[in-house]
Amino acid sequence: MHSSSLVPANDPTLLFTNAGMNQFKDVFLGNEKRDYTRAASSQKCVRAGGKHNDLENVGFTRRHHTFFEMLGNFSFGDYFKKDAIAYAWELLTSKEWFGIDPAKLYCTVFEGDGKVPRDDDAERLWIETGVPKERIFGMGAKDNFWQMGDTGPCGPCSEIFYDLGIEAAEEPGVDTPFPLDEQRYVEIWNLVFMQFDRTLDPKTSEGVLTPLPKPSIDTGMGLERVAAVLQGVLSNFETDLFTPLIKRAEELTGHKVQAEHEVDERSRASLRIIADHARAATFLISDGVNPANDGRGYVLRKILRRGIRHGRLLGQEKPFMHEMVFAVRDEMQVAYPELKESAERVSKVVLAEELQFARVMERGLREFEKACYKLLGEKVWSYPGGKNALLADIQSQLASTPESETIERLNLFVIKGSAEYIDVPEYQDPSSISSLGKFFKDRSEGVIFPGSEGFRLYETFGLPLDFMMDATRDAWLEFDIEGFQHSKEEEQARARASWKGGSQKSAAPVYRELPKTEFEGYTALRVDGARVLALVKDGIGVPELKAGELGEVVLDATSFYADSGGQIGDVGWLYSGDHNAVVAEVSGATKPVQGVFAHKVRANQTIAVGDTVDTVVDATTRVATTRNHTGTHLLHAALREVLGKHVKQAGSLNDAARLRFDFSHFAGVAEEELQEVEDIVNRQVMGNTKVETLVDVPIDVAVNELGAMALFGEKYGERVRVVKIGDFSTELCGGIHTGATGEIGLVKIVGEGSVSSGVRRVEAVSGTGALHEFRRDFDVARVVGQMVGSSSETVTPAEALRHRIAAQEEEMKKLRRELDAVRMKAASSSVSDAASSAVEVKGVKVLAQRVDGLEKAQMRELVDSLRGKLGSGVVVLGAAVDGKVSLIVGVTKDLTSKVQAGKVVGTLAAKVGGKGGGRPDLAEAGGSDVGSLDAALQGAAEVVGGLLG
Repeated sequence: MHSSSLVPANDPTLLFTNAGMNQFKDVFLGNEKRDYTRAASSQKCVRAGGKHNDLENVGFTRRHHTFFEMLGNFSFGDYFKKDAIAYAWELLTSKEWFGIDPAKLYCTVFEGDGKVPRDDDAERLWIETGVPKERIFGMGAKDNFWQMGDTGPCGPCSEIFYDLGIEAAEEPGVDTPFPLDEQRYVEIWNLVFMQFDRTLDPKTSEGVLTPLPKPSIDTGMGLERVAAVLQGVLSNFETDLFTPLIKRAEELTGHKVQAEHEVDERSRASLRIIADHARAATFLISDGVNPANDGRGYVLRKILRRGIRHGRLLGQEKPFMHEMVFAVRDEMQVAYPELKESAERVSKVVLAEELQFARVMERGLREFEKACYKLLGEKVWSYPGGKNALLADIQSQLASTPESETIERLNLFVIKGSAEYIDVPEYQDPSSISSLGKFFKDRSEGVIFPGSEGFRLYETFGLPLDFMMDATRDAWLEFDIEGFQHSKEEEQARARASWKGGSQKSAAPVYRELPKTEFEGYTALRVDGARVLALVKDGIGVPELKAGELGEVVLDATSFYADSGGQIGDVGWLYSGDHNAVVAEVSGATKPVQGVFAHKVRANQTIAVGDTVDTVVDATTRVATTRNHTGTHLLHAALREVLGKHVKQAGSLNDAARLRFDFSHFAGVAEEELQEVEDIVNRQVMGNTKVETLVDVPIDVAVNELGAMALFGEKYGERVRVVKIGDFSTELCGGIHTGATGEIGLVKIVGEGSVSSGVRRVEAVSGTGALHEFRRDFDVARVVGQMVGSSSETVTPAEALRHRIAAQEEEMKKLRRELDAVRMKAASSSVSDAASSAVEVKGVKVLAQRVDGLEKAQMRELVDSLRGKLGSGVVVLGAAVDGKVSLIVGVTKDLTSKVQAGKVVGTLAAKVGGKGGGRPDLAEAGGSDVGSLDAALQGAAEVVGGLLG
């Protein structure tokens, strides 16, 4: 079997595909039946999030990766333990195959626990295969018992280890026996013997193991690890899977590592990280994942930014990671030819992320500095005796420092200024952080940067840990690394819990044991004499459904299409065996188990298991749905023609009303491009091209010879259906389509927008839906014509309306400017003799006025004017606008050392139910209590007096 996508299909339990068995999970669970009982694959995998997260270890060990390939062989109730062990040993040790020296191999078996006995069968079979007993070791459940989840298939494992030799030992030169040295003895293959089904005892909630009637096999062998063994190297990064990528990373960063010399291990790790993360990012984006702030996209973003950061550690400040995409393509395109087509798009996505990360680093640094100011501000205010006592101590120290010690005196001036204005953003700069940090550290009162705050910056802004540690060290602060790690572990626990909550359960027995439903809906809307195999109500099998009850009906044959491939299931009716009465109304159909169709019904009369019914699909709804589905294929091909071959489907929904199509694209689609897409689609519709459906086509033939597109998130078997529309579109598709494109009638695009980072969505209507859309647009155009007058051949109604609206907006702006001028004139007139009405408090003039109706910009202008008239003093203005209070305080420059505007406005704002702040000379606030505004303004003089002491 081909590798499945890195994005698991229909599996809520997995962030990414992380093992070869993922694509067979439904087969193991009994939810899906396939035409074969044996399989083998080489599966793309990513372990970088959720329960399985190797991200932080990558680059610093020999064998951890985010992206890797898993070789595996599988048996679904076919061969079991005996053959699996024999096959594995033959492949590894036979001279015809890998030819590994048996003396270098060790095997483990499950040693048993209180619930499951020791796997003596596996040990016996290993011995019979030729493995000496002394090279077989019993291990605990942690390593040698595998389970899919809290319930479901599970069983013991046997692992095969390779001895890399004493040169690979964890402690150089120390000969440690197996299995005590994890560096020397590397696991290369794991054989899982699925022989139990775990269920929960409802009374005790403990797991109960029941032998499976058909035990199965799941094996996994890391390609990178076995490559290292066969190529005779100690590290996976020394294999030919990585060496070309590391070489390219050296070229792009300008940091070459000479393997034969002793080098900085950190630099070597950085190059490994870049090579590994380039592989992961390239394959993830190629498979439809885009950088985002949550879910899979967030993990991809972390992988990319970690790679970019390690480039920076090597001295590369410019974008480079997008160039690594092409190196990955060159190395992997033989095994994964889709990279040839997707590399250009992937590179653009990576470059956009590199540029964004540069902006993030800049913003993150500002946030880091804000956090430092806050910490130092708290330290200043908590000084014994408060801030004034600290300033007095510094002044005393300054007075006792001789004039000859210029640098020391300068430092004290900076420290005093930094402490005095620590709360004023305009006077803050990095030097004030380091000067205050050193001041407190020299006094053995060092400031600790909290690890929880560091983790917030790490998670929210992507600020690297090592960067924060270096920056705090430069600022003479201490970084709380233990607190950081604690916060990180808490977040990881939350992530594990969130994914654990999505455990997938085995299909209900009522579905699992049923034969497949014969689907005849491709060629018929009606099937007579279908037999009722099962009835389900509230998830439980029942013998009958009574009139009025809701439930699901499983039949041995049907004409109803079930939800899949983006096409909504059919609606219609089930008729009685005598073809006369409607037994049930069908609102849709699904496939709870692959091949088994469940009809969602409301019973009109009693239906019992064993009854025969006629399935009748609503033809009008079916035809409308097929028009939209075929329209989706045309839209996909047209988008690729206009926007580029990087466009791939990322989701779709086709029902009777409209079609919705999600696709990979890194920018908004221009109106002209949408019109071109719409024109191309409708040319195909008017051409009335025949829509051909090829059935039972080998998937290799479909993809490689017919050029069919495999769609994002879909699972395909070895034989597939291909829908071909002339030479314009060829896709793998199990849906139902029109006979020719002309049956669509017309396609009208009604919307385009963003779904998530790198994913766009187009919505459209066809057939009668398009007719309704045109009628609606015509009605609008007619009304517009009446408003703006008749349009000419060169000016459409839409253009005429745009001109009319633009003219009205310009008129509105003019009127607003005139109104603002009138308000300003009125306010200025009311305070023209303001200087004479100012009160004097302890030698300082204070003017407080209410100026309702003014906007904040006008209030600022008025404050500047009044400060000029006062010459020296404090101006306080208050206004009520739309039920909200605005306050602004201005202090003339000569008084800011005695009275700060921010403190005045903060006190007044509290009286009107608000808060605010700003510079020492100008500050603003807002509030919600209009009724208290006059009292607040009347109290302004008292507030200023309090600050003057």
